[in-house]
Amino acid sequence: MTSETQESTSPLAILIIDDEENMRHMLGSLLKRDGYAVETAADGQEGLARLAATAFDFVLCDIKMPNMDGMAFLRAVKPQAENLTIIMMSAYGTIDLAVEAMKLGAYDFISKPFKSDEVRMAIEKALERDRLKRENRLLREQIRRFEERHQFGSLVAKSEAMKKVFELAIKVAQYNTTVLIEGESGTGKELVAQAIHNAGPRQSKPLVPVNCGAIPEALLESELFGHVKGAFTGADRNKKGLFEEAHGGTIFLDEIGELPISLQVKLLRVLQEGEIRPVGQSGSIKVDVRVMAATSRKLEQMVAAGSFREDLYYRLNVIRVELPPLRGRTEDIPLLCHHILDHFNQSLQRKVKGIAPAAMALLLQHSWPGNVRELENAIERAMVLADADLLQADHFSLSAPTGAQRPPAQGGYEGFSIKNAQKIMEKELIIKALKATDANRTQAARLLEISHPSLLSKMKAYEIDM
Repeated sequence: MTSETQESTSPLAILIIDDEENMRHMLGSLLKRDGYAVETAADGQEGLARLAATAFDFVLCDIKMPNMDGMAFLRAVKPQAENLTIIMMSAYGTIDLAVEAMKLGAYDFISKPFKSDEVRMAIEKALERDRLKRENRLLREQIRRFEERHQFGSLVAKSEAMKKVFELAIKVAQYNTTVLIEGESGTGKELVAQAIHNAGPRQSKPLVPVNCGAIPEALLESELFGHVKGAFTGADRNKKGLFEEAHGGTIFLDEIGELPISLQVKLLRVLQEGEIRPVGQSGSIKVDVRVMAATSRKLEQMVAAGSFREDLYYRLNVIRVELPPLRGRTEDIPLLCHHILDHFNQSLQRKVKGIAPAAMALLLQHSWPGNVRELENAIERAMVLADADLLQADHFSLSAPTGAQRPPAQGGYEGFSIKNAQKIMEKELIIKALKATDANRTQAARLLEISHPSLLSKMKAYEIDM
């Protein structure tokens, strides 16, 4: 195919391949009158020679010819003519022959004898197809360039607040410095950790994520540091810990504020000495692990309250990356919506083109207490409900804005124990989520914003059978 610049300044070039001289002359005269530059060839071999010497936009090729017929020509030209539009012609046309020609790369098939308007229409259709292909290529290139300017790993944003996050994260990625990522739930802390790891020298090594709040306290030490056979009841074999699995790479400690004090001391030793001690083992093991941690809690307040070690806090807080809530960067919402739509179009096998202006206005006004995760859930739900290729306002069902008063719980807890009250509320929320999702545990875990294993563990503890 000629370039777009050539196309705009010179006529489109067409090669006619036909063994009948009268047909070559008739088609040549017709297409020259229409403003095309025309060359001809008497068979497939001559056609290949013409293509090797000159760039053409279209080829009109007969099928039944001596020396090299049209089908052999198609097979020969296919590898080097990805952008060449070929229209086949034949007086012996059948549906099977046309299908075979299309499989070999032909764009269209015309049966002889044909009227001049049929040839013109076939070329005009091909021109429109090529115009749309060029526009799509340009659009994809524009989107790629745009996303390169506004993307870091799987994160997309254009707000000044997130640009600063990207700039800091890119700098930090090149070093083994410990990173503390802070932000509300749903802001994308794990995505930042993934992007930092993938942009740094450890990218070929494992990134091991650990949710400190999802693993039962009794098992957490063994999960992190491993254990030897016989260390405790049920330890029937040696087991590598997650730190050892992350050797040479990165470990991401999500919700580090949930780590018990007893394990905070042991984590501090890892950071200071670069070694771990599996449960039940007398000696230590050296590990080369970069540590990144994240929290939605205020660690300074926890330090002041005595629930988080001050020395560990300062060890973790070498570089702090603070993620702003979505309500503080509403200019990112349209860009995020485009990115999320692309993701769910693939995973849900949909072809939703966008979000209607009224619906986008609704999204921009919402306070997003669940941040980007809530936005993802809202768009996924809307795409499931929508039949059309444009999401409308009534496809979205958003929760009450932050600060709205909630009605008091029915049959509220009468005692004073915060722990007992928390358990009762937790059980009620789990049952509510399971009912709302028709007992779909994966969906319920998403609503509760906990991991699927954590939900199963809590269901077992609270004896919930749904």
